Amino acid sequence: MTHPDDLTDAQRTELDAAAFRRLLAHLDDHKEVQNIDLMLLADFCRNCLGDWWREAAAERGIDLSRTDARARVYGMDPDDWKAQYQTETSPEKLEAFKAKQAAKAGG
Repeated sequence: MTHPDDLTDAQRTELDAAAFRRLLAHLDDHKEVQNIDLMLLADFCRNCLGDWWREAAAERGIDLSRTDARARVYGMDPDDWKAQYQTETSPEKLEAFKAKQAAKAGG
């Protein structure tokens, strides 16, 4: 059995990319999972993934807009996705999100 430390950089990159594509497909298959749900559970959401992808591009000298990077994650324009799939967030979820953000900020 191969240990991850024995993989080449190219193999690791290929596997990382495949896992990322699978994550995007999984999120696409589960549009009922809202960004607020992801934020409350895992402290990241589709927007975060798009922003991280944009930052990775910038580190490599590639200039992408925030919207274009997020569209990579959403599989469409983020505003179109929100119009089609985003539901209204409950007051309880909003309060939980605010409390989580305040706790992260130390307050």
